[in-house]
Amino acid sequence: MKHQYRSYDQTVAFLEEMVKKYPHLIRIQSIGKTWEGRDIILATISLDVEYADLKPALLYTGTIHAREWIGNELAVAFVDYILSNHQSDPRVASALAKNSLYIVPVLNPDGFEYSRTHYSFWRKNRRKNPDGSFGVDLNRNFSVGWTKSTNPSSNVYGGPSPFSEPETRAIKEFVDTHPNITIALDYHSQGNVFFPAHKFNHEAEIEGTDLNVLCANMNFEIEKVTGRRYGIHRGKPPAKLISGSGREYYYSKGILAAVVEVGTRNIPDFLQNMSESIHENIPALLYALGEAHNYAQNTPPRVENFTIKEYASDCVELMWEYDKEAYPNVYFEIYRNEKHKEACKEPSLIATTSDLSFKDTDRRSGKLYFYYIRPVDRLTKQKGPYAPQLKIMTDLERDEFFRNIFPAPKQIGYVAEKSTKNKEHFGKNSLFVGVNKTLGISYGVMRISLDSIPPNAIIKEARISLYPLNRVNVKIEKYGEWGISLIEDVEDLADFEQIHNAKVIQTLGQTIPSQKLTQGIWKTWELNEYERKLLQERLKRGDVLFRLQGPTKLPLGADSQMMMFDIGYGPFGGGIHYRPHLDIKYTLPPAELELEPLRLATIGPDGVQMDTLLCGYDKEGNVVYGYMEFDLEALPDPDHTVITEAYLKIQSPGIKKSGEDIRYLVEFVDLEELSYEQVQKRKSLGYIDYEVSEEDLQSQSVNYFLFDRASKEELEEFHTNKRPVGFIIRPTLASEAKNHLIDWYDKKSPNVVKLVIKYIKRRKFPVAPVQNLQASIEKGMVKLTWQNPKDPDFRGAYVVRNRFHPPKNPQDGVKLYAGKDEYTYDNFGSPKIAKYYAVFTYDDVPNYSEPVILHYEP
Repeated sequence: MKHQYRSYDQTVAFLEEMVKKYPHLIRIQSIGKTWEGRDIILATISLDVEYADLKPALLYTGTIHAREWIGNELAVAFVDYILSNHQSDPRVASALAKNSLYIVPVLNPDGFEYSRTHYSFWRKNRRKNPDGSFGVDLNRNFSVGWTKSTNPSSNVYGGPSPFSEPETRAIKEFVDTHPNITIALDYHSQGNVFFPAHKFNHEAEIEGTDLNVLCANMNFEIEKVTGRRYGIHRGKPPAKLISGSGREYYYSKGILAAVVEVGTRNIPDFLQNMSESIHENIPALLYALGEAHNYAQNTPPRVENFTIKEYASDCVELMWEYDKEAYPNVYFEIYRNEKHKEACKEPSLIATTSDLSFKDTDRRSGKLYFYYIRPVDRLTKQKGPYAPQLKIMTDLERDEFFRNIFPAPKQIGYVAEKSTKNKEHFGKNSLFVGVNKTLGISYGVMRISLDSIPPNAIIKEARISLYPLNRVNVKIEKYGEWGISLIEDVEDLADFEQIHNAKVIQTLGQTIPSQKLTQGIWKTWELNEYERKLLQERLKRGDVLFRLQGPTKLPLGADSQMMMFDIGYGPFGGGIHYRPHLDIKYTLPPAELELEPLRLATIGPDGVQMDTLLCGYDKEGNVVYGYMEFDLEALPDPDHTVITEAYLKIQSPGIKKSGEDIRYLVEFVDLEELSYEQVQKRKSLGYIDYEVSEEDLQSQSVNYFLFDRASKEELEEFHTNKRPVGFIIRPTLASEAKNHLIDWYDKKSPNVVKLVIKYIKRRKFPVAPVQNLQASIEKGMVKLTWQNPKDPDFRGAYVVRNRFHPPKNPQDGVKLYAGKDEYTYDNFGSPKIAKYYAVFTYDDVPNYSEPVILHYEP
């Protein structure tokens, strides 16, 4: 197998040959010597390469870990691709014209050759340590976050001091003297995941959206080639983050930096897996190279104060600030995604505008959306960086309720075939799902209480979401699928045999093949209509049990195909906002009220006739109006009543045809008095349904006039104001008939006039906001305190953190807490960084109050 991979010498020879063949495009240089005297070779590639250092640049580093050969192989393939295609591929030509590529195929030549020729899984360089061991992990030897270690034989030994190694010093000096580098990608194996840089505080950074979008757009290119999706994951909780890596050093210099972990093995099958990894990553790299100039100093500056102006159940209005006088040629690209860390490419581009606001219409209620904005120079087409991502959940429709339900800690965990500690896996650790030699078959288990939802609820939408935390131990390419099933209940959640043998009621949606098993990107299963009905049946029981399953067998020679999902708790948990959850949007069966008329009248030029209901034309051709009035007092409390359906039901006798095309309609009115004059100068409040023709009246003994949304809201307004509601029936104005009246109501006949209202009990308005929001420092964390409102409908306070602007929506930031307490801690945030905190109150719908904002200054 090894002979198929290039050696260090073969790579150098290839680059030297390219210099001879394309002297105007590529040059190579040694940026330093290793312990064993090898040159650390860096190639520079650009159109008119002598001017390369004057252009924005992408830095590529590969094989800093000796056993991760993909870095070298991909580098060679990428260099060959762009040099061979610079004349035939306009994307390559454009990228090389505007940008430069600095590429170090092998940053650890000594370790690489030792891995090739002696010990395949050697990781470090070849320094001789004082204890007789060899090697420093070069990706722990950079200065940012460097940690001292007293164990030189460790695989992650970071060296005696930062930059103690000639390899890290060489790349440091190169980066320090090349401020034109705007993007740095460090290629590793394994995991099929992007790791954007961090600053060891787990706070959002101003460049965080740029980093995620860069990775997501590269992912978009990868998926087009092989269908594979890489994860995008910033890393573990702050105490567990990797320290002393090149990625963080580059980021500290103002460079967008990410590690790219390729493949599922350090040294995979070359022909089958390595070549596929190379083919999918070349277009992704080409995209990244083309982006380098969009992060140079002369690009249009980032949009400021990108925030929410207004939102409702069906629309979101965005606004932002920009210096249009200084940058008159700038317009803005706006992207919308329905999932986090998705690409900002043509499929998600929803607007280009020169305005400083945009209204996104026709949205779904109770739906999460992610918005992005980027400035573009109209003349040069130069793009600038992204503003921080904006996240928002639209309001619910008037008849909807929503529940975001989490399993209790003792109701979520994993059970493994060979484990004797399954009870200890609940509420304390991540979900390990799949199979390996140590645990055998392993399932994730979640029992979720449905007590907060009425048993008679009608589920409109449901989805279950989990956060894939780590896929390093999914070691076999394109093997196995992961899915989630609704299963029959068991007596003991921690009993492997009971979970293993549980009856599967339904496996939800599509299973996830291993090549789409992303790390760091939420996986959501949307329940279809049949699955929602199954879930609805579980409402009567009060809970539902899910099993997360993966492959159950390993091929010969394989030791693991095991995925790890976060539960928000335990040593690997990322906090409460990474907990698995079941989201349910539902409504309730409506009650029905049938109202008799309070008053009926016929209103014409000759006066008002009570207890009759005629309309049409009199002998002179004047319009005669029918009037109906209903009292709404029988409806419950207006602040807790939502009208879901309303219609007028009118049963009329057969009529004689007039010979004219007469049609009749019902109009919503509010009359001060019953008089012909008042009717003629009436203010219309809207029409009820469509008009009916004489043919309709002849063929249908009962006619229904259905209220639209505006009419139902108008009806509720009358109810709130405790006023009767009135309607008129009149002919349309197109006819010129005379002496033609229809009698819609006759006490002596079975004629019927009724107002039918269907309604549900649902609070319409949020409870009062919290009072006296304050921040203090306690136990090294920001502590927030407040006073909750005294309202029987108060269900909790929802606390959100946002570094860049005051949150205007409960989803507009990082969730810190939700519940009835009057305090919380920002246990992952840094007390040294300024930020905004917002507290929303909510009821059981939930309706959210206006936020109470606190701007925290360290």
